[in-house]
Amino acid sequence: MSKERLCAALLVAASAGVLTLTVGCQATPPAPAPSALQASSAGVGADVVARGEYLVLVGGCNDCHTPFKMGPKGPEPDIDRLLSGHPEALVMPPAPEGDAWLWHGSGTNTAFAGPWGVSYAINLTPDDTGLGPWTEEVFLAAMKTQRHMGVGRPILPPMPVANYGRMTDADLKAIYAYLRTVKPLRNKVPEAVVAPPPAAPAP
Repeated sequence: MSKERLCAALLVAASAGVLTLTVGCQATPPAPAPSALQASSAGVGADVVARGEYLVLVGGCNDCHTPFKMGPKGPEPDIDRLLSGHPEALVMPPAPEGDAWLWHGSGTNTAFAGPWGVSYAINLTPDDTGLGPWTEEVFLAAMKTQRHMGVGRPILPPMPVANYGRMTDADLKAIYAYLRTVKPLRNKVPEAVVAPPPAAPAP
């Protein structure tokens, strides 16, 4: 089976509530290089913003935070919605019940359900519905503590936050600087649903 057909099959399976592994099926087109004006608006040098863009690209942030759409060659990131997270208009059904090891994902690759509950890729653009209110300190705290905004609920799978939290402060600051330069997109992502802990066994 060709790579394109495999990816298309995965997308169809995801729409039916089956685990999707669309990550890597279509290479994320590189975003335009940040301009000096964008870098200036972020309050940092263009080299720092460029470093952040590189880290976002190789770190796979687009794989979940940029919704997928069906293109002529199969699933591909919708660059018009770059890093805007799970589309607010896409209302997901309740997570399927059953075997706790099943992992379910949306066809957009932005919503996931599993033993942890239901997670939605958040809006990483600098809009008020995204990272607009987040300061650099809040962003670093979230990555380091693995908690939303550094103090809230746990950041849920499949976000590999434990890996990102091991980045240097300089790299995390570069990522934050780049995210401040992307186009703000209004998109209020649903709140995550954290599964309750399993009941303790009876004595």
